[in-house]
Amino acid sequence: MTVERPVLIVDDDDALRATLAEQLAVDGEFQAIEAGSIQAAETLLAAENARFDAILLDISLPDGDGRDLCARLRQAGQKLPIIMLTGADEEEDVVRGLDAGANDYIAKPFRLAELLARLRAQMRSFENSEDAVFTIGPYIFRPSAKQLQDPARNRRIRLTEKEAAILKFLYRAGARPVPRQVLLNEVWGYNAAVTTHTLETHIYRLRQKIEPDPSTARLLLTEGGGYRLDPAGE
Repeated sequence: MTVERPVLIVDDDDALRATLAEQLAVDGEFQAIEAGSIQAAETLLAAENARFDAILLDISLPDGDGRDLCARLRQAGQKLPIIMLTGADEEEDVVRGLDAGANDYIAKPFRLAELLARLRAQMRSFENSEDAVFTIGPYIFRPSAKQLQDPARNRRIRLTEKEAAILKFLYRAGARPVPRQVLLNEVWGYNAAVTTHTLETHIYRLRQKIEPDPSTARLLLTEGGGYRLDPAGE
């Protein structure tokens, strides 16, 4: 099982969007969400519980310049990777895109394999950066710092490397439960010496740290033969 990572494709070329969406979904690695205009993209981004791991953003859109949208997202505090897609590849255009806050800039026509490789690279870089911040229940989760902050109670919870990796992977999985063996392989690798008991022990310790009542889990749930993270804690 792989966990699909939501990627927003903003481009007014229906054929290109369809091709990109199809290629992103081939290995089950990504989930493509499409928008054909800036307005459509802003509506998706503003939706309740909206979560995207990256944006592929065209410059020439029917209702404006993608670089302006990129700049607004950065001003609003959005840190996720944004890759510009455009037919304008002059140095001045590239500089304008990067100055607007884009992480990368790919000129059309491009090779899909290269686009996917650069998308993965930007995601890896972001996840390991100080900017990666996720909200889990009452906590602000900073994977790079291996730390949960609880602003309401003015406290910080230190996590081990494995605990942080478990939370990050479950967060990426969204509403889908992750089987124990999948989570074990993702966090520990294919190590025959590590059993599901090791994972269960780490889950138990995590619950002791983050659950108000560890005996009644609300954030880190056991479900479907594995575990699921409920960021809302409902």
